[in-house]
Order: sequence, then structure tokens, then C-alpha cells
Amino acid sequence: MFDNLQDKLDRAFKVLKGQGKITEINVAETMKEVRKALLDADVNYKVAKTFTDTVKEKALGQNVLTSLSPGQLLVKITHDELAQLMGGTKEDIYLAGNPTVILMSGLQGSGKTTFTGKLALYLKTKKGKNPLMVACDVYRPAAIDQLHVLGEQIEVEVFSNKEEKNPIKIAEAAIKQAKEKGNNVVLIDTAGRLAIDEQMMKEISDLKKAVKPNEILFVVDSMTGQDAVNTAKTFNDKLDFDGVILTKLDGDTRGGAALSIKSVVNKPIKFIGTGEKMDALDVFYPERMADRILGMGDVVTLVERAQEQFSEEEARKLNKKIATNKFDFNDFLAQLHQIKKMGNIKDLVGMIPGMGKAVKDMDIDENAFKGIEAIIFSMTPEERSKPELLNGSRRQRVAKGSGQGVPEVNKLLKQFEDTRKMMRMMNDKNAMAKMMRAMPKGMPRG
Repeated sequence: MFDNLQDKLDRAFKVLKGQGKITEINVAETMKEVRKALLDADVNYKVAKTFTDTVKEKALGQNVLTSLSPGQLLVKITHDELAQLMGGTKEDIYLAGNPTVILMSGLQGSGKTTFTGKLALYLKTKKGKNPLMVACDVYRPAAIDQLHVLGEQIEVEVFSNKEEKNPIKIAEAAIKQAKEKGNNVVLIDTAGRLAIDEQMMKEISDLKKAVKPNEILFVVDSMTGQDAVNTAKTFNDKLDFDGVILTKLDGDTRGGAALSIKSVVNKPIKFIGTGEKMDALDVFYPERMADRILGMGDVVTLVERAQEQFSEEEARKLNKKIATNKFDFNDFLAQLHQIKKMGNIKDLVGMIPGMGKAVKDMDIDENAFKGIEAIIFSMTPEERSKPELLNGSRRQRVAKGSGQGVPEVNKLLKQFEDTRKMMRMMNDKNAMAKMMRAMPKGMPRG
């Protein structure tokens, strides 16, 4: 995401990152390039102009020209203003009432139904809620069926009535059932259209008046750029919604919607969708997104995702196995599965500072782990726990069973052994101390 904008901003700041003289003129020139980069990213013109004028004014007011690192200071001011442009601080979903009623709005194709499922899973697993999803799209039976499929997938109940054509009656019946069955959150998936029309806006306005939702969320496809912002304004004028959900942000290399929408409708971006999987939903943090736009990575989100998959107890057990040299292919496979659960590999690597540009043009195959898994699954339980048993004939058998070549099996075994050695060394303080002492004098020691 934001790849094109990141490249152009990097080029705009290059003149100020060197050792050349910094003047008011080239600060103004840099801001002109930044404005061009924002416009190319499909950011609203007024938003882009106000943003660059503000950055320039603050930069000159903070004596950027006379600072020791003028380029870095200007980048920091730009970073802080980018975060403010996108909302400043994160705003989570508002949960109140029993049940909390959340109304979804947006055009057809924006990802509204899928987001309803993602949010239900988020509320269930992260907030400990018992959600009920409600199918109120009375025009598209496929939308009702899709919600039921998602419900089965994430094990969340779905309320629907294909015979009833009044969405208000469906929603009211669902809320009544939620109270009886103890569902403390009701997520109402409404009908969308290919374009905004009066009938659609009246229908969802009437639904709002009838069910009095605690939270109204506007779901929009971020890849539609300025159209997303214009649609948001129309919906907000009618509904006065509480927050924006940007879907398909993983496919948007420009980012105009994310950068413009808060300024235009003055409502926070609450969540972003970054993939097709049901757990591909992130709370939106403006500061972290500003980090990523400026190529600074997003270590905090990376650590949080890792913490979700790796418990302290698991870490202790793993450390004990490493210390006693009992780390085997069963453990290796378990770690592999947990890494896969963290999300798209390219996206994860891009969160490491300085790595975003390095992997931007790389084609990282998400199925790359399948060959490794096939090799491990072709080993006997004894071979997985004792890799040293894998002699030549056993390796040939594993290669044949996994559909891989013997060189691939040998490569995996070498990588595994190298990993095991490195883990032992990291755990062994004495070994680390010896390694440091053995380093030639004058070499950096951390």
C-alpha cells in the first residue's frame, strides 16, 4: 500500500537529506513536490494544499533552516502532520447498550458484507463479545447467502428472513432475538447500490430512525480514491455516521482516500481491511500509517501481531527446548504455522524499517511454505523429532513423498540446522561472550 506515494515523497525529501545548503526556497520547492505527490495519490486538492502550507509554515517557524539536521526535522514535521491529517489518534469501535447495535452502510461492492464478518470475528476474538450478524440486504439473495457462509466460517450466528422484504422488520426481529439469546452485539448488513440514489438513502435513514444504532460505520473501497471521499460525504450528510472503514487497502498503492477522508467528513477512520482472509482487519493507527507512508516501517504492529500468535508460555517452552537442543521439526512446523497466521508475508516484511522499498518489487509467493510443509509431512514422527536420522535413503523417500527434489530436502535440513545453531547461540550467553572476544579488534561490537 502507498508504494507510489512513498517513492515520490522520498524523492521530494532527497534534496534536504543531503549535506547541501538548506534555504527557504528549496523548502518551498520540496513542499511543491510533496503537493504533487499527494495529488498524484488522488488526494483532494484543497487537502493537499492546506497540508503543504501547514508543513511549510511550521518548518519555517521551528527554525528548520538553522537546525543541525534540517532534512530530518522537515520529515518529522511532515510525519506529524500526516498523522493529524488521518485523525491524529486511533479510535476504536464504540460498544454500549445491551445489545450494541452497529449499522453498516456503503455502496454495493465496497466490501460491506465481508467487513461485517471480519468485524464479528474481531469482536468475538479480541473483545470477548457474542455477536449476531443480520442480513438486511433484501434485494440480493446472494448477499444473504454470503453472510451465512461467513457466519459458518467464523462460527457466528446469522439472522435472516428471505420472505420478508422490509429491512426494518428484519432488523427489529433480530434485535429482539439478540436480547432473548444473549447476543450483546448486533451487526446489521444493509443493502448497497452501484451508485447513490434517493431510495437507498431513504431506506437506510429510515432504518437508522427505527433501530437507533449505537454506531454507524461507512464502508468504502479505498481503491476508488476521490470517488470514495465524495461518496463518504454524501452518506455522512444523510446519516451522520460515526466512523469510516477502508477496505482493499492492500491493493491501493496511491492512498488518496486514507489521506483525504478525515479532512472532508471530519469522521475517524476506525478500521482498515488488508486482505481477503477473515482476520485481515486492523484497527487504524494514524501515526503508524504515517510511518509506513514515509518508509519508516511499522514495528509496533508487527510486534502486536507476533504477540497475538506467540504466548509467553509457548515462548518459555520453546526456550527450554532450544537450551536442551530438543528443538525439532515439529516445533519448526508449529512456528511456521504461527508466522502464516500473522498475515501476508510481504506486508509483514514491509513493516520492518527500511525493508518496504527492498521488497516492493519482489514477488513473494504466499505458497512458498507449502513445499517446506510437504517435506516435513513426508517425514515419519521419529524423523521429525530426530532429524539426524535422515540419511541418504531416508531423504530420497521424503523427497519422493513430498513431490520435491532431494536438493530441496537437503536445503531445508541445512536451513533447519543453521537455525538450530543460531537459536542455541542466542540462548547461550557464554557462547555469545566467546564470539565477541574472538572478534578482531576495532570491529563494531553492537
